[in-house]
Parts: sequence; C-alpha cells; structure tokens
Amino acid sequence: MREFELLAAAGATHPCCVPSRRRAALLKVPGNLLERVALGSTAGMIKLEGSAFLMGTNSTEGFPADGEGPVREIALDPFYIDAAPVTNAQFAEFMRASGYRTEAEQFAWSFVFQGHIPEERRAALVNDTVLAAPWWCKVPGATWEHPEGPDSNIAARDEYPVTHVSWNDAVEFARWAGKRLPTEAEWEFAARGGLEQNRFPWGDELTPGGRHVCNIWQGEFPTRDLAEDGYAGTSPVEAFPPNAYGLYSVSGNTWEWCADWFHPSYHLVGARMNPTGPSIGTARVMKGGSYLCHASYCNRYRVAARTANTPDSSTTNIGFRCVRDVATA
Repeated sequence: MREFELLAAAGATHPCCVPSRRRAALLKVPGNLLERVALGSTAGMIKLEGSAFLMGTNSTEGFPADGEGPVREIALDPFYIDAAPVTNAQFAEFMRASGYRTEAEQFAWSFVFQGHIPEERRAALVNDTVLAAPWWCKVPGATWEHPEGPDSNIAARDEYPVTHVSWNDAVEFARWAGKRLPTEAEWEFAARGGLEQNRFPWGDELTPGGRHVCNIWQGEFPTRDLAEDGYAGTSPVEAFPPNAYGLYSVSGNTWEWCADWFHPSYHLVGARMNPTGPSIGTARVMKGGSYLCHASYCNRYRVAARTANTPDSSTTNIGFRCVRDVATA
C-alpha cells in the first residue's frame, strides 16, 4: 500500500499542488498560541504598519471546500516580512550553522513533479506515484540540495526559493533566524500590497498588457508546459516585479507555509484582530500557488486562494518566507 496520498481530509479539492505524507494526515496535533518574536535581523524585510483590510473573497471562481470566503475585515498589528521567499543560499547558511536535518532527509525521499525527472529514471518510479495525481512521484534522495533527485543539485540556484522543506523545517529555520512563520492573515495582507479585493497582487488581470508577471503554468496541465513566462520550474525569487509593498514572488513560483492550522470554515467564528487560526488541526495553511498552477485545474495563484498540507510533507514546489514582530518599548 502506498504510504502517501493527496490531502483530501483537510477539505481541499483539485489538490494538484499538495501531495502529502499520509502518516501525518492521520494525526491531530494540538497547536500553541502564536509566540511573538522580535529578535531577528530585519535585513531584507519590509516593515508593514498594522491596519484593517478585507481578507478572503466572495468570488465563486475558487473551490468551496477551501473556505476562501466570505470577505471579512481583519485588523493586524505592525510586523516585518521577508521581501522574498527564503532562498537556497539562505537555507544553506542555516544548515551549516545548525547541523539540522530536514524531514525529506530523514524520510530519505520527497515528492518531485514528473516533468522534472529524467525519462530513464521516471520509468522506475511508476509504482511510486500519487494515486489521484500521477504527475507526483516519490523520489528517493530528493532533498533541498537535490531538488529533482540525487543526480541534481542547486549549484546555479542560490537565488531560487528553497524547496523540499516541510512546515516543521520552516519553523526550525525561522526559530534559528529569530523570526516566525506568518499567519495566514499577515501573509494575505502583505501579498495584497495595499490593493483592496483585487484578484492578484498587481490587479485583476493575470497578464496586464500581455506581460507575464508571475511564474505559473502555461499550456496543458500536466503534460505540456509552454514556459511562456520564461520558467518551466521554479524561478529566482526576484525574477518578476514586486507588489506595491515591495514583496516578490507572492503569486506562483512556490507555495508558502503559514503558521495556521487549516480549516475551511474556522474564520466564520474566528478572531478579527491578529487571527492565528484554529488551535488544533491535521494540516497547515499554504498560500500563493506555484509554478504548477493553471486555470484549468488549480487557479490558486489568486491572493485569496488557500490550500493546506500536512506539516511533515515536502515537495519541489513548497517554500516559505518569515515574519518578525515589531519590538515595543
């Protein structure tokens, strides 16, 4: 029996981007109150003043089970957020300094998109694919340093987002850096860049003026990626213009872990000031979409879109960025 499957228990539908380790999906782990952190360096971070904003969407273009709506007013305290996702170079510094082993290394495998696996190696993995989404393969030796498997490396990808990091790995990096993961509300507030209820960080048109301004799939998913945006996999974190707040790569490229446990309807009764999500759950929120998102199947590169994955899962299209609280006198 396969020991992994697509995450369905959390309520996500059309979960093309979130294969998960089933072992974790069966667990229900208590969550803690969010610990405020104001220790790490603010270099490379953007300070955002706290304010109220309209979170979520009433649009029907998403997936009802994801719980994108209804629109609600949320208020946040000021915070700092990384201008870009954590890069391979930054993660390598953490690994050298800490001696940490990622969960992909501990499990000795991670999920890789089939199109990024050499054909001669892909044939051997035919029985190690995700049942409902065979474009995901369980690849032995796939890690943050070897994104497509043991015969690959990140030698020329210092400024690309680190991948094959689980939620637990991201938390350890954030702790080492004196930071934390953003709440879903903080992430969405920052990604909107001051725009109110627009679909994307730059407005409502996916390709304004015919220009590609994010890294997502073009062509026929999952068999043919035209890479019209210049990339058939991840791209450097600053490959496309930032939003009005100065944040790069908040749509497409890689999914980004958030601190919250996922629930499709918790926000109907949850806090409206600095919300942190449910206290328990089986999967953590992810935001932003990835280079595998396509309108025909998974249009979750919209700002209000959300999905989830189990906290020990890792893939070639999940990364993260950190936040830090503003110190008070």
